[in-house]
Amino acid sequence: MSQRYRRYSLKSKSVKVILNEVSERLKVNVEAFFGSKVNVEVVEADFGQIYLVNGKPLFFNAGAKTLPTLLFQEFTAQAPKVVVDMGAVPYVCKGADVMAPGIVRIEGNFAKGDLVLVIDEKHGKALALCESLYDSETARRAKQGAVVKNLHFVSDKIWNLAKTLADR
Repeated sequence: MSQRYRRYSLKSKSVKVILNEVSERLKVNVEAFFGSKVNVEVVEADFGQIYLVNGKPLFFNAGAKTLPTLLFQEFTAQAPKVVVDMGAVPYVCKGADVMAPGIVRIEGNFAKGDLVLVIDEKHGKALALCESLYDSETARRAKQGAVVKNLHFVSDKIWNLAKTLADR
């Protein structure tokens, strides 16, 4: 099954707009990661867009927001993390939101609506990018219900295309 997509470069004005949007969302200056010379290409697929920054698939847009992919290591290294038990892994990797009983611990602090990374307890691997439904203190005390909303996960369409692009 071949994936059809369109690929093109962005002009510097458009690059600035996207990097500023992502910086605000992540609460980090993403331009500092890339230096002054940034080349951004867009890969358009039927489900959204992936942004290649200096040849690496670091951001995606599948709706109204531009978000980091799980391959953006500079972000994943410093993002707050929700660590889940191994029983939750198959569900998270199929797009399920993370429920309180599956959480082993929370690393770092975040506010409601912030992006958090979901990792497994055994290997510490990134499984999903999620939006927090509570602040970190409330999330730590939660005993039931969803704590973070799954936005992008290992094996989704974004992940599969990003991995294909990264391997080139």
